[in-house]
Amino acid sequence: MASTVRRPSRVAKLPPRERILDAAEELFQSEGISRVGVQAIAEKAETTKMAIYRHFDTKDALVAEWLRIVAADYQAAFDRAETEHPGQPREQILALARFIADGLPKISHRGCPFINSLAELPDRSHPARQVIEEHKARQTRRLTAMCAGAGLPDPEQTAAEITFVLEGAQVSTQNGSIDRAGDRLMRMVEGIVDRNGSQRSSRAASGLD
Repeated sequence: MASTVRRPSRVAKLPPRERILDAAEELFQSEGISRVGVQAIAEKAETTKMAIYRHFDTKDALVAEWLRIVAADYQAAFDRAETEHPGQPREQILALARFIADGLPKISHRGCPFINSLAELPDRSHPARQVIEEHKARQTRRLTAMCAGAGLPDPEQTAAEITFVLEGAQVSTQNGSIDRAGDRLMRMVEGIVDRNGSQRSSRAASGLD
């Protein structure tokens, strides 16, 4: 939902529901979920609390819908990787890593929306937390399938290693502990993929596969 167009002129052109989500995204990202009330969202969206509750039963439902949109952006990155690199699972994995690496500068200012939200939502029954957990599980399945498609010897373990690197890079960028995080992320993911690919080749050469 980000845009280079000035916010007031852009928001005025959005339908009411999208205007509410746009305002909620900006406030949740900049101030946190707990600190932002429905009235503040209404004022930012240039609407009323009553209008918000016509579209979303509760604030929790609004938070969950915002995170569904964020999750859809990540799933779209998987789709693009598969479309742009058909039949090339190694390149698909690297394209996903590049998507995360390219997004790190934004995270350095606002933080990862999933990490930030989990920190504020300890109740695992919260609908927004369930959105995040379902998204992460789906992401793991798709990454594991890519690793399997690349012929890596232990797809689940390799997917876990890559996930640790991707999520660790986001946390490290958010807290400013690592410089050149994007470049380092790419080198590490390439190393994981190529190391596991070399292990497969060695096993095949020795007749173990």
